[in-house]
Amino acid sequence: MLTLTSHHKTALHALPAGPKLAALALITAGMLALPTAASVWALAVLVALVHLALGRGFARQAARALLPLWPFLLILLIWHFWTDAPERGALVAGRMLTAVALANLVTMTTRLDAMIALVERITQPVARWLPPRRLALAIALVIRFTPVLMDKAVILGQAWRARSARRRNPRLVLPLVLAAIDDAEQVAEAIRARGGV
Repeated sequence: MLTLTSHHKTALHALPAGPKLAALALITAGMLALPTAASVWALAVLVALVHLALGRGFARQAARALLPLWPFLLILLIWHFWTDAPERGALVAGRMLTAVALANLVTMTTRLDAMIALVERITQPVARWLPPRRLALAIALVIRFTPVLMDKAVILGQAWRARSARRRNPRLVLPLVLAAIDDAEQVAEAIRARGGV
């Protein structure tokens, strides 16, 4: 499993998780109120400048984290051009890119244990129905397993291309699901062996 926290230390690493997540929520909500694609893309440029201000190494790592998003953005833009709504496509694509970049910024500058502690604190009022420790663990596992599953999907795709000239087959989904289940079972066994949560 991988951690998404950047090893390039920045000023944002010193800030607590709570204010960063609150700022993320407020900025994302405010962005949804922006009426034009130009205003959303201006915000995207501002977010990019913040990344650059935190260091070139950090900005490069953040840009690499956004690479999986490009196929979705391309499909979105092509679809809106096809339906004669390019302005709407640019607006939606800008919102998606900016929101993910901001979320990555928070994730890359916040330790996972700090995120877990925050989730446990804010879910205390509903502890009777939703155990905070279990919810925090579930969120941590999703955050850590997502890049692992993406890497496995890339490896399966490469293996398919090495054996066949045809386009990737939907049958690749089954081995990916089985790999995810296998990983989940191993983590569950490790958690049980340590007393569970």
